[in-house]
Amino acid sequence: QVQLVESGGDSVQTGGSLRLRCVTSGFIFANYPMAWFRQSPGEQRELLAVIKPDSASVYRDPAKGRFTVSRVNANDTLYLHMMDLTPADTATYYCNAVHLIGSAKWRATWDNWGRGTQVSVSS
Repeated sequence: QVQLVESGGDSVQTGGSLRLRCVTSGFIFANYPMAWFRQSPGEQRELLAVIKPDSASVYRDPAKGRFTVSRVNANDTLYLHMMDLTPADTATYYCNAVHLIGSAKWRATWDNWGRGTQVSVSS
């Protein structure tokens, strides 16, 4: 059974940094592109960053220049290092494997999401 366990969220002030972690099991982590998503109350879950098995990465606008995604295939673990946080980054953060639909649209692979980890940024 696939399991995704996110951790590392915290309450920080504007300008702060956090490192999120996602520990996975139940699938061959090294074979899958992985991604970080986030969801704010009342909003749809949004994709932030994708990292392919070879560690090539793709970032969406909210993450560009401030967030860095990384992975350790030997430990089935995904990371997200976030810098220069603002209140707009307040959300629950999730990880999942992803796959391409067409040439450029990424979609989450597993239906059973983890509980996420809460990030709160105060001004």
